[in-house]
Amino acid sequence: MNERMTCERKATRFDVKSLREDGSFEGYASLFGAEDLGRDVVMPGAFRASLANRGPRGIKMLYQHDANEVIGVWLKLKEDIRGLRVEGKLLPDVGRSREVLSLMRAGAIDGLSIGYHVVKARADAKTGLRKLIEVDLWEISVVTFPMLPAARISAVKTMRETNASVARAIRVASLVSKH
Repeated sequence: MNERMTCERKATRFDVKSLREDGSFEGYASLFGAEDLGRDVVMPGAFRASLANRGPRGIKMLYQHDANEVIGVWLKLKEDIRGLRVEGKLLPDVGRSREVLSLMRAGAIDGLSIGYHVVKARADAKTGLRKLIEVDLWEISVVTFPMLPAARISAVKTMRETNASVARAIRVASLVSKH
């Protein structure tokens, strides 16, 4: 079966404030407990096995999920209480990377999207949501249209903002796990 047909995708936005001069950036590729436009919810721990097996270099950085458009490398990928936190770098010697960097600086592109295969999921008959318990992560793309349009992530936060975000994530995760 064609991998492109079986690979699923989910996206979030990142804040361009996290973009540095050298093309490095950070943000969240996925947020735990947040319902996306496809009615899926990624659960905490969903990436654990995949990250252990592949590591950052085993997950490709693509543009718009196109396997022919490798634009950079992932330096760090880590699950935290909020979701899948990523740090990556666009490669200046790649033409498309320079274009993407320009688009990101202008705010024209601000989405991150994951490409994965579902290993384990549970459908919630009451809510109609599909809870993704484990996924096999293949790639993370910089995209135009994210599936989680309300998710905006900033790399520069005060400790008060971070503590409020963590408290909010805990409340969301506890509500989602009850369903």
